[in-house]
Amino acid sequence: MKARFDIGRIAARWLSLVLLTIGQGTGFAQETRPGQNVVIERAALPAEVKLETWVEGLEHPWGLALLPQGGALVTERPGRLRVVAPDGQVSSPVEGLPEVDARGQGGLLDVVLHPGYRENAWVYLSYAEPANGGNSTAVVRGRLQENKGHWTFTDARVVFRQSPKFASTLHFGSRLVFGRDGKLFITLGERSSRSADAQGLDTHHGKVVRIDDDGGIPADNPYAKRKDALPEIWSIGHRNPQGAALNPSTGELWLVEHGPQGGDELNIVRAGTNYGWPLYTYGERYGGGKIGETASPEGFAPPLHSWVPSISPSGLAFYTSEAIASWTGSLFTGALSGQALVRLQLKDNRVVREERLLTERGNRIRNVSVGPNGELYLLIDAKRGQILVLRPVGGKGGT
Repeated sequence: MKARFDIGRIAARWLSLVLLTIGQGTGFAQETRPGQNVVIERAALPAEVKLETWVEGLEHPWGLALLPQGGALVTERPGRLRVVAPDGQVSSPVEGLPEVDARGQGGLLDVVLHPGYRENAWVYLSYAEPANGGNSTAVVRGRLQENKGHWTFTDARVVFRQSPKFASTLHFGSRLVFGRDGKLFITLGERSSRSADAQGLDTHHGKVVRIDDDGGIPADNPYAKRKDALPEIWSIGHRNPQGAALNPSTGELWLVEHGPQGGDELNIVRAGTNYGWPLYTYGERYGGGKIGETASPEGFAPPLHSWVPSISPSGLAFYTSEAIASWTGSLFTGALSGQALVRLQLKDNRVVREERLLTERGNRIRNVSVGPNGELYLLIDAKRGQILVLRPVGGKGGT
């Protein structure tokens, strides 16, 4: 019986791959979770949208923060932070950054500005921090100081360290998002070979954590008063969340996370909620084989949307601008292995349609950000990576 079951799983996996390949020419339905079919379509850019290259020659860019005065900060995974001018000119690497472990998926990762950046100038960076033969995700805050074209990261202080350190080069998570209340959400991977940790409250592996802007612990965190839990924990049961954004209507945190072989997820992240990994997943082991159950029982939150086969979603952005009217109200994520910009059409917190854009380019899209004039900024993850801009026809400049 087991042999027959395994053959059935292989056949189902093969069929899903065939359907994805065939279906990308036109619309088709792909089951994303039991009882829900979502139309997935390969689509061209709307006529009112043009694609431009803003910056070239970045080495594996990972995070982008648009500056209120124009231009942006961009991280390169090998450990460099650069300042991009509105005209696309890129600075030399910013000096004074902490040491990073730039092996595998590690390195310098996300960057975000404090909500009060205009007044306090705080910049936050996430990175793989080496120590004692291992590493973990850490977050440092500091300020940028410019002197004759040279930039330095000053007043630096680490405000969070994932615990425990672990000898792995995989699954750092690392997206940074400020909530409406000024608290900082940090998404954290389960470090790959520590999957079971995602269910425990005594490690930060496979969690979303929430801290004050100076590294303190918010008193209203769901586990703040439990002696058997790390007080920073906001939610558990995550695998490798590499995209996160606040829903502008509700203020809730949404995220996308990587499954293994299939089972990528879109989740609405709520305090004290368990998202199932590795007990409940639509993914399977690399090479085939069951990991956990596919149905989430009471006490575990099923994904709002999932991808089988995997697209490796990274970066997340809500599009509220009316500059590109056909995209207003959409949710965007990049796809690494899927090599596409993915647009999700939403209705009442449900995904009702999915479009795959820019598939002809074959780009690994690491991050998506929305600019002040309704433009979309895309980070292309490559040895010679780029920042691409999708803007309304007639739009001008970088930011």
